[in-house]
Amino acid sequence: MKKILKRVFLGLGVVVLLAVVTLAIFVATQVSAFDASMAKVYDVPIPTLARSTDPVVIERGKHLAEAVAGCTSKDCHGTDLAGGTSMEMGPLGTLTGPNLTSKGLGAVYSDGELVRAIRHGVKKDGRSALFMPAQDFNWLPDGDIVAIVSYIRSVPGVDKPNGPIRFGAMGKVLDRRGMFVADVARKIDHANIETAPPPTPTAAYGKYLARSCTGCHGERLSGGPIPGAPSTMPIPLNLTPHETGMKGWTYDDLDKLLTKGDRKNGKKLDPFMPIENYGKMDETEKKALFAHLQGLAPLPYGGR
Repeated sequence: MKKILKRVFLGLGVVVLLAVVTLAIFVATQVSAFDASMAKVYDVPIPTLARSTDPVVIERGKHLAEAVAGCTSKDCHGTDLAGGTSMEMGPLGTLTGPNLTSKGLGAVYSDGELVRAIRHGVKKDGRSALFMPAQDFNWLPDGDIVAIVSYIRSVPGVDKPNGPIRFGAMGKVLDRRGMFVADVARKIDHANIETAPPPTPTAAYGKYLARSCTGCHGERLSGGPIPGAPSTMPIPLNLTPHETGMKGWTYDDLDKLLTKGDRKNGKKLDPFMPIENYGKMDETEKKALFAHLQGLAPLPYGGR
């Protein structure tokens, strides 16, 4: 009997060892592929677009940076664009939005390079930006991207060092498996970037605005845990018109959610949701977003 048990445990040990070795090889392969992709230099020309000093353009850029692109949220570049708070994302890593003012990256980036970063997710050196969600707002037309750049240039310089950036092996694996977007430029078809139609309170425009929701709520917007995120991070809700999501919601319900953080069931949104930004959407944008969300397929919670 002892010999049989010994053989069983030996066999289990071999199986576990093979599984560990296989997993280690898989992780190493994915990490290597991620690192190689992040080192790639993209042949994306620097646009000739340049900033404007027109106050109307700058005000438009301020609105877009706050309400649509979310650049000024505390977890991105901060209200003064001098860098956001560090996001501790457990095994995924630590990410901090950099200083965009004239005493930060703004001092070394030309207007065209800023436009390229926003449109293509490509840094000054031609390599991919890390975790900057350019794919969520690069649909903005040239005039709006110029407006954002113009606003960035108008903000006073802040002498503040960039915060820490550490991206772990789990995050790299999830990116390569399409479960988490960190290698931004790899996700963008640089030769065929789709731009939105003029702003109207319609689902056609709302589908572009909703792109900024997918990073947390998933590509299908049905919510669920973010892969690899620590337990301290809130679990995104279901935004589809399912009974576990936004079925029966009115525009006023969404407006209250975005401006006050009040859910229809009376509960408050978690502070992780940047309502200080998205609450600044104008009525056209909020109605467009509502029209798109209500037109989605009703999916059960957790499908992301």
